[in-house]
Amino acid sequence: QVQLVESGGGLVQAGGSLRLSCAASGRTFSSYAMGWFRQAPGKEREFVAAITKSADSTDYAMGRFTISRDNAKNTMYLQMNSLKPEDTAVYYCAARLGNSYYTRINEYPYWGQGTQVTVSS
Repeated sequence: QVQLVESGGGLVQAGGSLRLSCAASGRTFSSYAMGWFRQAPGKEREFVAAITKSADSTDYAMGRFTISRDNAKNTMYLQMNSLKPEDTAVYYCAARLGNSYYTRINEYPYWGQGTQVTVSS
């Protein structure tokens, strides 16, 4: 199986940017489709972005974010621009074996511990 560790979260002012990273270890990272999800206080976890294992296709819930991956570095990224206070949440990366990505949480068996993103107004 694959182990996932997120990093790059922090406190940023509205309008600012952050880049999150998700480092993978264990089985071959390039075998997994990947996704980013987030969970705000008192809310359900929601889909943010996803990418196929070969990075030939992506999907987004919001246009201000860009997902990418570097299979040589076993790392996935989420570039977040024009951040808003409503983007405040714990951000999780997730993995599923195979090329196809999904937006549903239950399609991903592997999860990281999350990284906190706080956007101040």
